[in-house]
Amino acid sequence: ATRDETEEVNAQLAEQDATDLYKAGEDRWGTDELAFNVVLAKRSYSQLRATFQAYEKVCGKDIEESIKSEASGDLEKAYLTLVSCAKDCPGYFATLLHKSMKGAGTDEETLIRILVTRAESDLPAIKEKFQKMYQKSLAEAVRSDTSGDFRKLLLAILH
Repeated sequence: ATRDETEEVNAQLAEQDATDLYKAGEDRWGTDELAFNVVLAKRSYSQLRATFQAYEKVCGKDIEESIKSEASGDLEKAYLTLVSCAKDCPGYFATLLHKSMKGAGTDEETLIRILVTRAESDLPAIKEKFQKMYQKSLAEAVRSDTSGDFRKLLLAILH
């Protein structure tokens, strides 16, 4: 894992990466996945956000549209996940948590994986985003969708 974790944005690099992504995809026949891999896997999220803005100016469409037309299958899904996390990581996880509890049944594996792995990092931001997106607290959603000791554990993680 060699992702740059700095918050500092290099505007020149964002423009260069945007141009490289355009040339690797929309501007050619076929797609140069290596160029996408390098940018999406190595740049900080703040740098990627600047790159995505520059990309829209270069290409005339957003990066998600280009990915959908240039990639498919698991690679498309992976690229779109990276973009979604870079654009709004708490929103990405709030959406996954909502999906894990939506409808009949609960995807317990997803629910506990996210709550446990994000507890020490950005769980407060995820809880806040969940509230804004779904007009109820994450704790309320967990309370209404789980039961017993499992519910108690998840609520303890949330508080």
